[in-house]
Amino acid sequence: MFLTVTTTGTPARPATDLGFLLHKHPGKAQAFPTSFGTAHVLYPEAEEQRCTAALLLEVDAVALVRRGKGKGRGGAPDAALAQYVNDRPYAASSLLAVALGNVFSSALRGVCKARPERAAEPLPLRIEVPALPARGGPGLVHRLFEPLGWAVTAEPVPLDTEFPEWGDSRYVRLTLESGALTLAEALRHLYVLLPVLDDAKHYWVAPDEVDKLLRAGEGWLPGHPEQKLITSRYLARRWALTRAATERLELVRLAETDDSAVEEIDNAVPEESGPAEGDERPAPLAVQRREAILGALRESAAARVLDLGCGEGHLVRELLKEPRFTEIAGVDVSVRALAVAARRLGLDRMGERQAARVRLFQGSLAYTDQRLKGYDAAVLSEVIEHLDLPRLPALEYAVFGAARPRTVIVTTPNAEYNVRWETLPAGRVRHRDHRFEWTREEFRAWASAVAARHGYEVGFRPVGPDDPEVGPPTQMAVFTVTTGTEKEAKAA
Repeated sequence: MFLTVTTTGTPARPATDLGFLLHKHPGKAQAFPTSFGTAHVLYPEAEEQRCTAALLLEVDAVALVRRGKGKGRGGAPDAALAQYVNDRPYAASSLLAVALGNVFSSALRGVCKARPERAAEPLPLRIEVPALPARGGPGLVHRLFEPLGWAVTAEPVPLDTEFPEWGDSRYVRLTLESGALTLAEALRHLYVLLPVLDDAKHYWVAPDEVDKLLRAGEGWLPGHPEQKLITSRYLARRWALTRAATERLELVRLAETDDSAVEEIDNAVPEESGPAEGDERPAPLAVQRREAILGALRESAAARVLDLGCGEGHLVRELLKEPRFTEIAGVDVSVRALAVAARRLGLDRMGERQAARVRLFQGSLAYTDQRLKGYDAAVLSEVIEHLDLPRLPALEYAVFGAARPRTVIVTTPNAEYNVRWETLPAGRVRHRDHRFEWTREEFRAWASAVAARHGYEVGFRPVGPDDPEVGPPTQMAVFTVTTGTEKEAKAA
């Protein structure tokens, strides 16, 4: 089985840069051993104007059987001959995907020290796979690749050219073309979707496959229209793994939806639509919210602070301005948001002492995490409303039960105030990914119950103008662990 990757170039941007990006020299053929055969990389053409790299995989059928994959889907042995005579050496499958990941591992990550600018820019790419199993037919091939920006040609392979009446086989000749993708993006698409189309894996699917899927699917899988099918097939229809992956992908999708547009405004409601007093426009609500949070943190005498759901790092940036906050951790489910936060904060240019005060790491608030323990305070600013209500108990336990900081600050929109936004239609929430927006009574009931369950006291404060009829635009709860439970937690 094999696939080819072709690109074109100019004298200023020669096509032979493909060799740098793949970390494989165009001037020589190379071979790489695998547990099921040998992978070869060669260049059928390598000119300034056009360059093609080919990955050829020779499968050792005997080695594959010895690895325990001579069994049928139900676990019963196949016919003795079928273990050795099948389509695995000839059709693209998970075998080719694994070889792709092993041989082009740096290219998959988008790493190229010699040509970093080329690794980050889209290339004119043409990928050809002569024999690809497609359980679902050419239609599924189009549904998987076209949303990713590919022009797709999936030509069915007839069962027998001499007997066309027999119809088509389940294989297609696949050609993909795009000028809008980086090489790393293209390889990650193949790494995930080749085994998905084959709908079979040659190795045992362990829990770490979820992490592999999310890494390779970063930036495209959370919003893919066929996400459920891709996740299920990639994880060999293992229900528990599929559910875990689906939940994590949904958290990523919520975190990344329009996060770049939500900066100095209250979620997605334009600042201009809010009420103004006289001729002076008040500070944006996002700024007022951060000031209120900072005030509560100062009152708590917190030194080590968690920003849970930190997004692009606006609150982290304000915390860094005050020396009283000696350690600041920003946590978010979105790797992209964390990368933006790192750039905004200038972590790569920051002095050693300042850089030692801050760290950013990826994590989901729906799961307990040992890294969240030991902090004085935690902030959940405009986070809870992005979770489905059935997921709130998991967040509650992860923060208040497991991490258990001395102070927890939670802000969320006040649904009653929405009538004051002139451009917000009646009955609509402020952001399309808000799963709910609570009234003051609903928020107080939830916060009071959380405090009672976990040994906290809770107080409530308005953020923004406190309207006598509908209250403030943002409501804030400040949880403080009670003295007795704090001593018990320290003893434990």
